[in-house]
Amino acid sequence: MSVLKIEDLQVSVETEQGTKQILRGVDLTIGQGETHAIMGPNGSGKSTLAYAIAGHPKYHVEGGSVTLDGEEMLDLSVDERARAGLFLAMQYPVEIPGVSNANFLRTAKTAIDGAAPPIRSWLKEVDAAMSGLRMDKSFRERNVNEGFSGGEKKRNEILQLELLKPKFAVLDETDSGLDVDALKIVSEGVNRAKEATGMGVLLITHYNRILRYVKPDFVHVFVAGKVAEQGGPELAVRLENEGYDRFLEGSTVG
Repeated sequence: MSVLKIEDLQVSVETEQGTKQILRGVDLTIGQGETHAIMGPNGSGKSTLAYAIAGHPKYHVEGGSVTLDGEEMLDLSVDERARAGLFLAMQYPVEIPGVSNANFLRTAKTAIDGAAPPIRSWLKEVDAAMSGLRMDKSFRERNVNEGFSGGEKKRNEILQLELLKPKFAVLDETDSGLDVDALKIVSEGVNRAKEATGMGVLLITHYNRILRYVKPDFVHVFVAGKVAEQGGPELAVRLENEGYDRFLEGSTVG
């Protein structure tokens, strides 16, 4: 059984005012097949956690560890982390002019698996995943995210998730900017990917609404770069009703 373990993770970032510590000792353990939701106010360090796990160079790890099945991820490059089984769905997916979705997806699959997938079976798999996400086949030939709406970009992230089949997926506010219909479609894609592979999910969100479709096993409240409280799905409902005021009293949000 695969395990993603985060221990005492401390992360800083360079700002115009100098080095600023964002994460102040984060501990999380995510098992295969589990869904963990991270919620918290703006500036609490949720996205910093996502990018630190993925290996974004802007974020400097000052201490702690991130291991996947006992292997230290912090010692690996971004592509090595992806091959090890990590996936990040970004809050703001980037556009890649000049690179078609079809080429991007097959190149990524080849890099992760170490061998190119057979064309015929690969195209069937791509088309099936696109159909499930209500994406027209024309998106195969369009440049990655170029001219896509916000909702289309988020569907494209989940398309990658379904095709690349990671062990653990970090979803950074995948629900932001989605209307109700798009939210359901994206959530169904996450659930399909989880059911097909047994992957673990770390879902970062501000709102309980996506958690009605992607059911969490655990909910963690982030405040000032640390886990302030954790519980089950009922905690997300309480946060939606009460907000974060009780956590913010006397704390400094970073």
